[in-house]
Amino acid sequence: MQPTPRRRRALATATAAVAMLGLTACTSGDAEAGGTPQKIEQIGLMVQDMSNPFFSAMDKGAKEAAAKIGAGENTQDAQLDLANQNNQIDAFIQQGVDLIVISAVDENGIEPAIVRAKQAGIIVIAVDTPAKGADAVIMTDAVQAGEKSCDYLFKEMGGKGNVLLVDGTPIQTIRDRITGCKNVLKNYPGIKVVGQQASKNDRASGLAVTTDMLTASPDVQGIFGMNDPSALGAVLAVEQAGKSGQVKVTGVDGSPEAVAELRRSGSPFIGTATQNPAEMVRRAVQVAQDIVAKKPPAEKTILIPSELVTRDNVDEYQGW
Repeated sequence: MQPTPRRRRALATATAAVAMLGLTACTSGDAEAGGTPQKIEQIGLMVQDMSNPFFSAMDKGAKEAAAKIGAGENTQDAQLDLANQNNQIDAFIQQGVDLIVISAVDENGIEPAIVRAKQAGIIVIAVDTPAKGADAVIMTDAVQAGEKSCDYLFKEMGGKGNVLLVDGTPIQTIRDRITGCKNVLKNYPGIKVVGQQASKNDRASGLAVTTDMLTASPDVQGIFGMNDPSALGAVLAVEQAGKSGQVKVTGVDGSPEAVAELRRSGSPFIGTATQNPAEMVRRAVQVAQDIVAKKPPAEKTILIPSELVTRDNVDEYQGW
């Protein structure tokens, strides 16, 4: 099977880009792109870690959005490795995709690869967290999510006591959630943060770092996990420490696992601020369609509001 003219152009561009990698890596991301596609026919989705249900929901949204416009779709899992994402972008360039939707492992480190994709005439939309050089970014209002989750936690603690923060990998969206939490902390002078450690964004590391912090500071009444997997790991740590009736836990995501935990009788988990991963991808595809139609977004950063889900309203929550 002979490659199409577009695929031959993409292959030639990718080869040249790889040969000039040393030069490309020094660009600012403002290099003139190789035009935009006439139509979105092939979509490449790049997720950070498919073992996280958040990214499984993103994959589902991508397949739905692609089917709606009659496009092909290919999802790649970076397994939290920047080198993997670099290689995946080069593979998408060679395949001649029209749109790359990426949840970047490293928002700055991925820039040279994004520049190569744009030079090949591919639209690049970042989702969940920024990626330097992307045409647009669609993400949850992460500061708001952190504020809502922690404000609810602090109120449920009665405005006093000690809290732990289960942090995560140093990407913008996670930093923003911690910032949001600390924003509302200023309104609660009776609450003190006595521990903050970074997990790897999953349940196992959430359990490990929370166990460590509870050992160092056992007098704790609340825990904020910057995503649901880490928060649910914190729940396990609380239960293993025999503190189920003493410590309250909140997270961010609105994941199916968090919903199930809110419904579990006696769980320390009391609330989660929502994200909508499938909607992020659907909007990314729509923004790409608008770019093809010469109607780029007025603002490059598009924020999706977060809502609070608790035991009181979990039955009304639509979920992922």
